[in-house]
Amino acid sequence: MKISKLKITLQETILVDIEFEILSSLALVGQSGSGKSLTLKALLGMLPESMECELESKSDFELKAGKTLAFVPQNPFTALSPLTKIKKQFFIPQEKIEALFVQVGLDVGLLERFPPELSGGQLQRVVIAMALESQPKLILLDEPTTALDPKTTTMILELLKSLQSEFGFKMLFVTHDMFSAKSLCEDICVIKNGKVVESGNMHEVMSNPHKQYTKTLIDANFANRNFRT
Repeated sequence: MKISKLKITLQETILVDIEFEILSSLALVGQSGSGKSLTLKALLGMLPESMECELESKSDFELKAGKTLAFVPQNPFTALSPLTKIKKQFFIPQEKIEALFVQVGLDVGLLERFPPELSGGQLQRVVIAMALESQPKLILLDEPTTALDPKTTTMILELLKSLQSEFGFKMLFVTHDMFSAKSLCEDICVIKNGKVVESGNMHEVMSNPHKQYTKTLIDANFANRNFRT
């Protein structure tokens, strides 16, 4: 699918003016304030009324949150109601919930638990299972590993790749973490101040970035990693 135009304005000030294509998995990367979160909100139809949005897309499915679009938020601890059992936070029959739990690597017994009784990694798997319940065509990921430790982060990224292979959905991964982006996505789009700075195949951009902004992001994330080997 291709977003041929996404323009967000506030009182005639252009906040975001970009285009990008999601062939399979795309990382939308940039520092805080670059326009990543606004892009997600625009796709989900969650922009404030004070902002105007022009969105043009070319796809074989309609962009519709809760139907073809699913969302995995940054913090699993705040994504769920703490006073409601896990099983009550889904909208599908329990047998289907249990099947999803197996697919994300969770014990079905956790359905009887409350969110505060689960670890961060378990909660993020619950949220991913919730994203899958509508059988989406595209999953939007808002830095879903930020609140997790490195080991759990690696596990969640591997899970997402495995689930994509199984279910065939596309992914838009919004992050400032170049390491996670490289681990999960085939392509990358780097944005700064609401504009695309550089985009292309993940390996090619990471190995040979053309823009100084991209190089700065890479150096900041990989100062102690031999990521080009």
